[in-house]
Amino acid sequence: MVVGTNMAKKKKIMLLSDDLRMSSGVGTMSREFVVGTLDRYDWVQIGGAIKHPEQGNVVDISESVSKDYGIKDAYLKIYPISGYGNDEILRSIMAIEKPDAILHYTDPRFWQWLYSMEHELRQNIPIFYYNIWDNLPYPRWNEPFYESCDLIMNISRQTVNIVDNVCQKKPRTDWDNTYVPHGINHNVFMPIDALHKNHDKVKKYKQHAFGNKQYDFVVFWNNRNIRRKLPGDVVLAFKTFCDMLPKDESKKCALIMHTQPIDDNGTDLPAVVKEMCPDYDVIFSNEKLDNNQMCWMYNIADVTINIASNEGFGLGTCESLMCGTPIVVNVTGGLQDQCGFKKEDGSYLTVDDYTDEFQSNHRGRYKEHGDWVYPVFPSSLSLQGSPPTPYIFDDRPTYDDAAEGIKHFYDMGEEKRKECGEKGMEFVQTEEIGMTAENMSKRFIKDMDTAFEEWTPRKRFTLYKV
Repeated sequence: MVVGTNMAKKKKIMLLSDDLRMSSGVGTMSREFVVGTLDRYDWVQIGGAIKHPEQGNVVDISESVSKDYGIKDAYLKIYPISGYGNDEILRSIMAIEKPDAILHYTDPRFWQWLYSMEHELRQNIPIFYYNIWDNLPYPRWNEPFYESCDLIMNISRQTVNIVDNVCQKKPRTDWDNTYVPHGINHNVFMPIDALHKNHDKVKKYKQHAFGNKQYDFVVFWNNRNIRRKLPGDVVLAFKTFCDMLPKDESKKCALIMHTQPIDDNGTDLPAVVKEMCPDYDVIFSNEKLDNNQMCWMYNIADVTINIASNEGFGLGTCESLMCGTPIVVNVTGGLQDQCGFKKEDGSYLTVDDYTDEFQSNHRGRYKEHGDWVYPVFPSSLSLQGSPPTPYIFDDRPTYDDAAEGIKHFYDMGEEKRKECGEKGMEFVQTEEIGMTAENMSKRFIKDMDTAFEEWTPRKRFTLYKV
């Protein structure tokens, strides 16, 4: 819990994002930074959902969060809504709540109506944006979104660079563009040894996951079954890896895919497995798991993989590192912030390098990687999407690359993998790298306090003397 110095009167921030009670990535992170800053700010949320069952209600959870988290006089109200609202809804709730700032968080295309009324809003309060937009190459059509904000906090160094590049033709001094990576609750996601000394419980959970079959090596994939996550390529990578092994060893390997096996926006994974990987064990885990159960899943895995063609941050791999399980990732978005790169002189990037120097590996500056992570190199051009939702990426990996990454960890053995995982855990928990929920909240407080101090109302019109 982040404890800030309380102001005489707390600033009230209106949050526009997924309902913070939802299990989506945006909902989860909304909950973490809201709860982590409730001692500093009052919060009111327009809580979005595809079809919200509580639309039209007002949910006041101030008393419950005060009790649950030990925060005196917490203020947290949620206005549930299907979709993400409109200008009339915002005006109505603002008239009731009278917020001191607006913070919006998720894909900016959902907030077209917000940008169309920026002049109306910014005459009275600032607009903050927690940026997860990660598409390349620096799309200029995003410029109006960015310039409608007084503060942009970005989940990866790549998004920081994108905003800088998009807006570089208009140097500005009246806004800020900062780096605030997602934060994982390391009191929930941690090595099992830190949770239970009784290893019978570990054995029991493995039996629950695998039945009576025992596996020597487990690859874990935790993602939505959508095309950019390349689920079919993950299956082929696992098959290619197993093909490299003697038959008796490959039979002791398993791939767990925590996802919906069939999705209209993704792949018919059972069909892919039947056709492409019939000889090896691919296990689907599509039941809803809470955070504690997910912690166990990361712990029983030997390596977690994410080779998405593009990624905003990569919550799953960061959760995996918090649990001490190493990762195989594509070098894109926030995934590259979780990697330990080597510099040209052969030394590893230090925390200071990450803080002061390291920006983005999309230019291929760093060619080698640390001994606790094995990212997959960009290897081909991928063009995805459609004109209304353009995505152009230069970093789609091959499944052969991914297979080599998996085998890298297989060959090093259990003890070395454990050491690698421990190094990764230490890395993402450092104060400077700051991928914990506590550090995320601290950065929120620092950046938003600065924005409040420096903000001045923006006049819509300027009068000139004739």
